[in-house]
Amino acid sequence: MRRLRILEQISIDGVVQAPGGPDEDRDGEFDHGGWAMLYSSPEVRETISALHGRPFDLLLGRRTYDIWAPFWPKQTGPLADGLNAATKYVATHRPDSLTWGPVEDLGADIAEGVRRAKSEDGPDLILWGSSTLPSVLLENDLVDEVLLFVFPILLGRGKRVVPDGADARALALVSSKPASSGVLINTYRPVGPLQA
Repeated sequence: MRRLRILEQISIDGVVQAPGGPDEDRDGEFDHGGWAMLYSSPEVRETISALHGRPFDLLLGRRTYDIWAPFWPKQTGPLADGLNAATKYVATHRPDSLTWGPVEDLGADIAEGVRRAKSEDGPDLILWGSSTLPSVLLENDLVDEVLLFVFPILLGRGKRVVPDGADARALALVSSKPASSGVLINTYRPVGPLQA
């Protein structure tokens, strides 16, 4: 069974919306797009390059897929080559409009679709940039690792990595590495429901 890793760029107050650019995700009139670029550092770039330096497939929410599909096919370099070559497993209600491939629709039952994808032969799966899929995957014990790039900012509002009402879960810290920009690169292993 292949492994599933969640990668998120996250503010201290849990916001994951639009880290990459001002027009990346304006849903809800979010006006802080591009906040992650303020804290670029060699350590963050090296970690991202290392994670994508071996074969991988992608797990994407529909919004992330729609943001990335017009951008990444026009890019060059090792990261772009890896993203473009990866099979994209997409959570969507509109599978007929998936044009950036190779691509597969996860189906109506997201957890079952991810379970099926994990059981197939192939490289590990990476979930990038979703504010809706992490809680579904964690609640269904489908995640093997959570890597959070924690940025030293408070955004106050925006989409969060885990929405209000999600089940409480426990994570074990595997490693933590500070970057020169103040970003903490934290790796966690899910250990199940929070035991009160």
